[in-house]
Amino acid sequence: MKKQIGILLFFLLFAGHGFGQTAEVRKQQFNLEKSSLAIQGYDPVAYFTSHKALEGKKEITTMYNGITYRFISQQNREEFAKNPARYEPQYGGWCAYAMGKQGEKVEVDPETFKILDGKLFLFYNKYFNNTLKSWNQDESRLKGRADQNWAQFLP
Repeated sequence: MKKQIGILLFFLLFAGHGFGQTAEVRKQQFNLEKSSLAIQGYDPVAYFTSHKALEGKKEITTMYNGITYRFISQQNREEFAKNPARYEPQYGGWCAYAMGKQGEKVEVDPETFKILDGKLFLFYNKYFNNTLKSWNQDESRLKGRADQNWAQFLP
């Protein structure tokens, strides 16, 4: 019996430590503002429900694995809570094109996005360089490479 309790305690301590590491790794690797705010405060659910980028409200937030998200409504926050992985942007919120092309973390314009296979992809769009256009020209190859490249940032 003592052995089983010891194994259970070890598992609980190890699992708790692993969760903390996950949140810390995510904070280090995701595209966040200093306050751990994702997508520059834009509502991740609105991309799917409104089909446009909408800034969330400061008073309607939630934290998921160390990352803070804002929402335009309580309903969107509740929807996110049901399945956060569905709504989080791919590649930690970094530019999907840059992740696929060079495996680099490049800032995004939260209003330049694409929903593909039920996932949110964000893109750089400044100085006459809209990377969404380049992504669309070679999407399947770039997505495969971006998936591989991003896996290196989250061990």
